[in-house]
Amino acid sequence: MQDTLKSGPSKIKAMQKATTVAISITTIFYVLCGMIGYAAFGNKAPGNLLTGFDSDKWFWLVNVANVCVAVHLIGAYQVTTFTQALVCIRLMQVLAQPFFQFVETKCANKWPESGFIKTTYQIHIPMFGNYDVNFFRLVWRSVYVLITSLVAIILPFFNAFLGLIGAVAFWPLTVFFPIEMYIKQTKMRRFSFTWLCFEALSLFCLMISLLAAAASIHDLVVSAKIFMPFKSVS
Repeated sequence: MQDTLKSGPSKIKAMQKATTVAISITTIFYVLCGMIGYAAFGNKAPGNLLTGFDSDKWFWLVNVANVCVAVHLIGAYQVTTFTQALVCIRLMQVLAQPFFQFVETKCANKWPESGFIKTTYQIHIPMFGNYDVNFFRLVWRSVYVLITSLVAIILPFFNAFLGLIGAVAFWPLTVFFPIEMYIKQTKMRRFSFTWLCFEALSLFCLMISLLAAAASIHDLVVSAKIFMPFKSVS
C-alpha cells in the first residue's frame, strides 16, 4: 500500500512554499491595513483600527482575537508543568526558549553539584498524568515570565514599540540575509540585471525600515510626554 501512495514533497520545497505563502499573506494584510488606514484617516489613523475610535462596538472581536493569540502561543514557552502553563498564559514569546536554555546551561555548568539545579522530580497531577519537574527551571522560568509580563503591562506604548521592533528586524531578517544567501547560493553574477533588481529591492526595503524606525521613535517621544503606567497610550 505504501508503494502505491504518492510520496510527499521534499522538506526544502515544502519550506519554500510555506515561507512564500506566509510572507505573501502577511505582506498583503499589512500593506492593505496601512494603505487603507492612511487613505481614510491620514496621520490620524489609530494604531488599532478596531479599537482606536470612540466606540466599543468591536470590543468583542478584539477579545476573541486576543484569546486566539493566547491559545496559539501557549506552547511557546514549552511548559513542563500545569503550574507553569497557568503562569505562561499571560505572555508568550517563541524567542524565550533559546534564552531559557542558555541560562539553564550556564547555571548547570557553574554549579554542577547543586541539587536544586540538577535534580528532577516526578510529580503526579490528577487527570494530567506524571510530569518531570525541575524546581530550578520552574522557579526561574516563572519569575522570568512574571517580570516580562509586568514590564509589558507597565509600558503603554504598544504600537510604537511594536513598530520599532518590526522596523529594526524587517530588513535584515526578511530581506537582506535571504537575498544575499540566494545570490551566494546561485552564484549570481555581480551587476547582472537580476542582481541589480535584488539589490534595488534590498535598498528600497532598507529605506522603508529606516523611515518606519524614525516614525516609531517619534511616536515614542510623543507618547512619553503623556506616560501613565498600566494605562494604554497607543
